Amino acid sequence: MISRYDARVVFLNTEDEYERKFKERNTKFISQFKTSNLMYPTVQEISGLNIVKHLWKEGDRFWKIAAKYYGKGHLWWVIAWFNQMPTEGQVNRGDLVAIPLPLEKILDYLDV
Repeated sequence: MISRYDARVVFLNTEDEYERKFKERNTKFISQFKTSNLMYPTVQEISGLNIVKHLWKEGDRFWKIAAKYYGKGHLWWVIAWFNQMPTEGQVNRGDLVAIPLPLEKILDYLDV
């Protein structure tokens, strides 16, 4: 299964500001994912993709669209990232959402 977390760096958070949380959780550190910098594809890379437009309707969710077009709902984040809309709250009924295809090519651009 491909996950957006597969290539993420994990670090141990030992910052003093978290000391209260450590005590509450009876732990000495918290493992965290380092924030990744996903680069948006270049114009040249986008020109090599087939972009399917999906008209957002009532009840749509990124995971449902990913399941329809990719066969894998857990890849919802690819559609959200490509459309530069990290949450569904930013999409309104009637908006066109771009679905980048083929999936393998867009994942290659992301080095996932």
